Amino acid sequence: MKDKITYADAGVDVNRGYAVVDKIKAYTKGTFDDNVLQGIGSFGGFYNIANENGDVLVAGTDGVGTKLKYAFLSGRNDTVGIDCVAMCVNDIVCQGAKPLLFLDYIATGRINPDVVADVVKGVAEGCKLAGCALVGGETAEMPSMYAAGEYDLAGFSVGIVKKDKIINGNTIVAGDALVGLASSGLHSNGFSLVRRLLGEDAEALAADNTLGKPLLDIILTPTHIYVKSILALAEKFDIHGIANITGGGFIENIPRIFPDGIGCKVDIKSFPRPDIFALLADKSRLSDAELYNTFNMGIGMVIAVDKRDADRFVAAANALGEKAYIIGETVAGKGVTL
Repeated sequence: MKDKITYADAGVDVNRGYAVVDKIKAYTKGTFDDNVLQGIGSFGGFYNIANENGDVLVAGTDGVGTKLKYAFLSGRNDTVGIDCVAMCVNDIVCQGAKPLLFLDYIATGRINPDVVADVVKGVAEGCKLAGCALVGGETAEMPSMYAAGEYDLAGFSVGIVKKDKIINGNTIVAGDALVGLASSGLHSNGFSLVRRLLGEDAEALAADNTLGKPLLDIILTPTHIYVKSILALAEKFDIHGIANITGGGFIENIPRIFPDGIGCKVDIKSFPRPDIFALLADKSRLSDAELYNTFNMGIGMVIAVDKRDADRFVAAANALGEKAYIIGETVAGKGVTL
């Protein structure tokens, strides 16, 4: 039997990330004023405008990560911009906020105007899918900081929500239904491990049709943007909480929205697992618990609703073009049981 290959083996130790959050909390808290409604650790940062309309700004920032390597190697730079937008706006909409604006940051050793234009083309497409405006950005040329042909891409978005419409998980109780919205594939997390398992030969990946289409196409499929669907669903249903399934998978992200004393049970057979995850599971030899702590495994958003609304919620989500499944329920306890 092959040895197991973990995320840490690929160079990513999530415990270092946890340590960073612990160390910087005191610094960030020292900047807060009375309008900051919540500290770091949620899917977005809240700032109360304190106007008569009761508006609250919700901000989020993120990058694309090492998925960019496949863009460099293949010369296909027009989809990672969608990923960049998705990573930010999908966090913001978890709080019930509508993204208003987006800014991007591209850093490279030597600017290639065609490459930058392709990247921004993707960013603009992502903004259209999210219904927000691309109001600016920065392209930094930093010789000797990046290998030839490489760049980094990150973004920042701000949204808005009425204070009494914020979705923060506070109303989640044991017995709520968990509805999963299907992902478009790998999205933009776990790629240090993906690269370790699948390699970086773009030509070979483009020629590999093992899963019914070129493996490179599957790898570069952009992260799905859920904004318009979730905002529409929030108009019709009382959503108790929303978790964006990004880095850390189910195990880390779902509990982020739970009040103390609440955990959940997830039935991993209640939704289809895309073939790409079966391939990664076979190559890595990871257990289900490890896989669901690294990848989205086919579910990009998990939404907690009253169990009496669950079937109607699924039907409404499907009518909006999503693929929705009842994947579990909340329980008294802690964490995620698969």
